[in-house]
Amino acid sequence: MKISVDYHRCEGHGLCAEQAPTVFSLDDEAELTYHFDGADVPEDQVTTARAAITSCPVAALRELS
Repeated sequence: MKISVDYHRCEGHGLCAEQAPTVFSLDDEAELTYHFDGADVPEDQVTTARAAITSCPVAALRELS
């Protein structure tokens, strides 16, 4: 699974990082880091990554098919 991140839309709420801390994190300025940019999310982290996508209040995250 790959995830598209709209960094311009992200407002730094951090819900994705709470749901999937090994996939997403926020730095000290609340800027999002997606740890698998350009790569597939490991199979054992897909469930939490999907929960993170669903939790985003501004729809900045999208699962790619």
